[in-house]
Amino acid sequence: MTASVSQPTPSLLQQKVVSVQQAEHSLTLEWETGESAQYHYLWLRDNCASAFHPETQERDFDLLSVTEDIHPLRIQVNDTSLDIVWSEGGHKSTFLLSWLYEHNYSRPTRARHTSSYQSWDSSFIQRIPRANYASVISDDAALYHWMVELDKLGLTIVEGMPDTAESMAALATRVDYLRQTNFGTTFDVVSVASPINLAYTSISLPLHTDLPNQETPPGYQFLHCLANECEGGESRFVDGLRVAEALREQCPDHFKLLSEQVIPFRYHDQEHDIRQHHSVINVDDFGNIIEVKYNAHIATVFDLPAEVMHDYYLAYRSFMARLRDERFEIELKLQAGQMVVFDNRRVLHGRNKFADTSGRRHLHGCYVDRSEFKSRLRVLAQKHG
Repeated sequence: MTASVSQPTPSLLQQKVVSVQQAEHSLTLEWETGESAQYHYLWLRDNCASAFHPETQERDFDLLSVTEDIHPLRIQVNDTSLDIVWSEGGHKSTFLLSWLYEHNYSRPTRARHTSSYQSWDSSFIQRIPRANYASVISDDAALYHWMVELDKLGLTIVEGMPDTAESMAALATRVDYLRQTNFGTTFDVVSVASPINLAYTSISLPLHTDLPNQETPPGYQFLHCLANECEGGESRFVDGLRVAEALREQCPDHFKLLSEQVIPFRYHDQEHDIRQHHSVINVDDFGNIIEVKYNAHIATVFDLPAEVMHDYYLAYRSFMARLRDERFEIELKLQAGQMVVFDNRRVLHGRNKFADTSGRRHLHGCYVDRSEFKSRLRVLAQKHG
């Protein structure tokens, strides 16, 4: 049985193999680039194209159907592929060289798992990516390029929004389905007489990320400005990634505490009592800073171990002080017809106090989770990337 792997991207087609060395459990390819890559036999057999269902592309190969001592009886390399005839089952696998080069796991782990994020400071206000609603709503290429910028920088502005509450959801669902929370699938940020949240007042709103009391806080937040005629009410944003990077460089002990210790968050009203422990900074398994979960007004009573409590407060204050450093903050007053979209698990947002008697201020919001956003981005990249 002969199988081949899926076609690679054209940029990878040029890689050539100059030599193949066989060992007991693996082979090593020497590439014309000077790199060498080790590929274990069990890994190769497990990733033969025949190991995957032809339609669903889910692995349906039983790894225990071969022994741990499986090895090549014959290896042949040509300009574009490597063929292996295995010692068991008379099976033959064909691997495109471009695929093997792309999946070279001999490279350092960090080099293979770098973040796409680019952090920013207050100068970002001069180069915030802007997109046009009519283009993004109708053109997949425009949608893709807008999403690339949003993924990379964490904050964009969409202009030319129709003066309807439905237009926000129409654009958000171009990405994927909306996240429902205890505030609903969509929500209105207006000053009300009996608020259940500080957002529904006219007082200043400190910088924060939304809903860290949830097991998984919402991903991307969409805020469509329907009206902003009042005095004050400017929106404020800080890239938590940049602040966390500065903390890691300048106060590594504080960074370590905020990324390893967890604190409790709680939202409660007459119908809900939603609680969760989270670290303020989240680092992935490869050392990349991927999340900030910070909301001082719904952080509840800290329950850290006694031996770290004091030092944790010092770290927490250190992070809080940096968030208020004007070098990191941008401030803008959204206008009717504009929508700001930002990564809620990275970019902190707040607003200045406003006079609700001086004019109407009305923002309409929703969320789309990160996993759905990333999925849509990958699918669009296959055609427009």
